[in-house]
Amino acid sequence: MDLMKLTAVELGKKIKAKEVTVKEAVEAAFARIEKMEGKINSFVTTDKEAALRRAGEVQKLIDDGTLTGPLAGVPVAVKDNMCTSGMLTTCSSKILENFVPTYTAEAVLNLERAGAVVLGKTNMDEFAMGSTTETSAYGVTRNPWNTEHVPGGSSGGSCTAVAAEECSFALGSDTGGSIRQPSSFCGVTGIKPTYGTVSRYGLIAYGSSLDQIGPIAKDVTDCAAILEAIASYDPKDSTSVKRDSYDFTSALTDDVKGMRIGIPKDYFTDGLDSEVKDAIMKAAEELKKKGAIVEEFDLSLVEYAIPAYYIIASAEASSNLARFDGVKYGYRTSEYEGLHNMYKRTRSEGFGAEVKRRIMLGSFVLSSGYYDAYYIKALKTKALIKQAFDKAFERFDVILAPAAPTTAPKLGESLSDPIKMYLGDIYTISVNLAGLPGITVPCGVDSKGLPIGMQLLGDCFQEKKIIRAAYSFEQTRSYVRCPICEEGGSLDE
Repeated sequence: MDLMKLTAVELGKKIKAKEVTVKEAVEAAFARIEKMEGKINSFVTTDKEAALRRAGEVQKLIDDGTLTGPLAGVPVAVKDNMCTSGMLTTCSSKILENFVPTYTAEAVLNLERAGAVVLGKTNMDEFAMGSTTETSAYGVTRNPWNTEHVPGGSSGGSCTAVAAEECSFALGSDTGGSIRQPSSFCGVTGIKPTYGTVSRYGLIAYGSSLDQIGPIAKDVTDCAAILEAIASYDPKDSTSVKRDSYDFTSALTDDVKGMRIGIPKDYFTDGLDSEVKDAIMKAAEELKKKGAIVEEFDLSLVEYAIPAYYIIASAEASSNLARFDGVKYGYRTSEYEGLHNMYKRTRSEGFGAEVKRRIMLGSFVLSSGYYDAYYIKALKTKALIKQAFDKAFERFDVILAPAAPTTAPKLGESLSDPIKMYLGDIYTISVNLAGLPGITVPCGVDSKGLPIGMQLLGDCFQEKKIIRAAYSFEQTRSYVRCPICEEGGSLDE
């Protein structure tokens, strides 16, 4: 039995039923990693010894009845911007190449409390700035569906690790679509929860008012179970929200009868690839057949989302990344004269081009002459975008939209034109600006054999509605494994 073919919940059931040991599951994951990593580069760090040691501890807790949850003993990969005590955490940047945290991010701790076994840390765009996982200091990650193409970003390593079956599930972070867009490009499922649902404590900040941790897995059932495990109120995070209920799995019902689904006309204009559009419209038809009421509507303000997002995110990044100065931790330049020269040289050697670009943009929009002209305007636009969504959710339970305007571009295509890369986020960033939940589900494959994903968006704290709609749609199609998984993992030329 190939354990890595199973979903996280299926594997958890087999472990609980004593058909499989935790050690066998972890060893199967590492065997797969060894087979695949040379070609796709999903991981920055793995620790087999620690994972096997942890497998033994978890097995005892399962055997004595302490751990009974669906994820007990299941192997997980964690995006490399979440702190893990005793394990390298680099944000895929040279400036943190030697940083080993003394504490673990709350979301990762919650997974460990649920009995999951951390295999290692996944590659990402440096400091989560990018949409292709090509800005990493540790090399590009390649899409397992076609290694000439990008996996999306910034959670590209986590999404490829799940798609290539190197782990049962993974954690990603989403600042402007960084879970949903790569999930679409890699043919997996990912949820960005409502802002404040999952603690950001231990998540190395990019845009603090936008960042949110979420699950990436093979199907909606897994994502709901993982979200249930990682979501919690955390007094250590000032933006954490105390919710009445953290139950998401009860929404896994195949029933959308009477559910009102809105399709924003503004998302279906010139920039959208015709094959992506067709796949989304077919998905809408499937939901209609199941009794959902599907209508088109005008969302408005879509064209202002990208400038507003990049001004706010870059402004917050320029503030957040000021802490990386070579003094307290991380990389320090070897030759310098005086303190200011050390700051300058450390940062110019430690940060990559995309990070520098965003720090400079952020510092510019926060400078005294431009603060009102750009930053304040962007914040006002953010409020208007939230109002537009509020109005839409008075009419609809869920909004159905593409996750990206195209399928995965070829490696190198986006980096040559940063504006083009930024425009690729057009369908995802409004959700972060408004703090809403969103889920990406695979809904087809284009003529090049690359996956297409659709997004379902809900109002704040309405994850159950998007999970129900996504689960219901998922019942109409079977999970499509990436071609190299079907070939038994052979990536030989």
